[in-house]
Formats: sequence, C-alpha cells, structure tokens
Amino acid sequence: MPAVRFRTILARFPVKAAARMMTETSAKTTPRPEIAIVDDDPAVCGSLKFSLELEGFVVRTYYSGAEFTTANNLEGCACFVIDQSLPDTNGVQLIEGLRARHIEAPAILIVGNPYARLIAQAAAAGVAIVEKPLFGNALLMKIKEACKIVN
Repeated sequence: MPAVRFRTILARFPVKAAARMMTETSAKTTPRPEIAIVDDDPAVCGSLKFSLELEGFVVRTYYSGAEFTTANNLEGCACFVIDQSLPDTNGVQLIEGLRARHIEAPAILIVGNPYARLIAQAAAAGVAIVEKPLFGNALLMKIKEACKIVN
C-alpha cells in the first residue's frame, strides 16, 4: 500500500512543484525536525521519506538494524519510526539499543500484526505502535504528536 500512496502523491504533485514546496516550507520553518526511518522495504522507506519531506521534516532512512546501529548523530533525531520485523533484528531491540546509548527521542513501531506481548512491551517502554498497512494519516499524526507539532 505505501508504494501506491507514493504513486498517488507523485501524480498529484509533479516533482518540480514538490521540490519548490519543500524549499518554500524549509525557508519558512526552521529548524525542521529530523526523523529516522528504519525499514528493510525500499518502497516503504522511499514513500515515507517523500511524504514526510513534503510535510517539512528532514528524513534519514536505514534499511537494516546493522546500518542503523552504526549510524552517527542519531542524537539529533526528533523521532524514530522503526519496523518491528527486520531481517537482522527487531524494532524493540533497536529501541532498547537507543535507550542504552541514552537517546531518549520518541520512537514509533510499525507493525504488521501486533500481538499482546509486543503491545505490552511497547506500552511499558512508552513506544507508540502504528499498524501496517499504513492507511490515512495515522503515522503522520503519531510523528507530529511525538515531535509536539500542533496543526
């Protein structure tokens, strides 16, 4: 579904117009919150990056847990959007690693099928869960809430 949304966005906003909108938005609002996305699906990363940049965020994408854990400057991120099911680890473990590094920015797990134990773990850690497929603005609203952005 995210790839379909990406194509829909592209159809509505030609690339030049989207680039102009991002430039105009960035000139009006400083600083822009930085979001880190961790998902092994390039289509999900690409569509989320595009959509969130249109909303005025700076977005970094990571395609594996290993790539994410070796990244520098994660302290500057305002929010983390992390897929629970990654080939080399899981989202909860990545969030635990962030907390061990004393990085306390809010995190959001994107989950295909949340089970009771995962929901309890996330709640105990203060981590929001957004279910896949990503319909509507649920993820965007959670990100804005985490970054304390008021519409």
